[in-house]
Amino acid sequence: MLISVTNLRKVYSSGDEVEVVALKDADLTIEHGEFVAIMGPSGSGKSTLMHIFGCLDQPTEGTYLFDGIDVGGLSDDKLAEIRNKKIGFVFQQFNLLPRTSALDNVILPLLYNREFIDREKARLALDRVGLSERYHHHPSQLSGGQQQRVAIARALVTEPTLIMADEPTGALDTKSGDEIMAIFQELNEEGKTIILVTHELYIAEHAKRVIFLKDGEIVSDKRLKNRKISKVAGVMA
Repeated sequence: MLISVTNLRKVYSSGDEVEVVALKDADLTIEHGEFVAIMGPSGSGKSTLMHIFGCLDQPTEGTYLFDGIDVGGLSDDKLAEIRNKKIGFVFQQFNLLPRTSALDNVILPLLYNREFIDREKARLALDRVGLSERYHHHPSQLSGGQQQRVAIARALVTEPTLIMADEPTGALDTKSGDEIMAIFQELNEEGKTIILVTHELYIAEHAKRVIFLKDGEIVSDKRLKNRKISKVAGVMA
């Protein structure tokens, strides 16, 4: 089991001491190798759940086990170690350094981890997402879809246990979004665990399982059948 949460609850307090309950007693497990989409309207708790899963935040109550580790009460340094070594993040706005090449953007997590800077590992990550001819291009020289591929390569370079994607197609046109989702599907077929947050049903349907939240509660958890993978030419070859 990669993720197990029990009675998970998250409460935020505003300056006037008004409490906002973002998650209410959630119980959930996710196994290694799953591809899970988390959906829900604004304010449903999906981003809060993702932040907890990604060790960016901690629950107010309940238990969260990540890959067998109880992350509750861990120090900031220990949480950062888990994030840097076991979780790769992909965001809606790419978060690439604008004056830095694709290759050097992918290398960044290795710097954060104080690892040996293996440029060949970064090249292989870019090759995996179909950007073998774009190593030295800056973000301004790449399309939105290509920039998101760089972001995926950056998430892959540390060989994480889990890839978390927050609205990864939100800034893309439909064609580019479909190509990005095909990459995620292919990575999942290789055994990568992927958790995706999206508000678009047609994007969620690329996953194998869809969890729907409303008002901080899990209201449905469905496994999908007849999932169609559309291969992207030149990607993952």
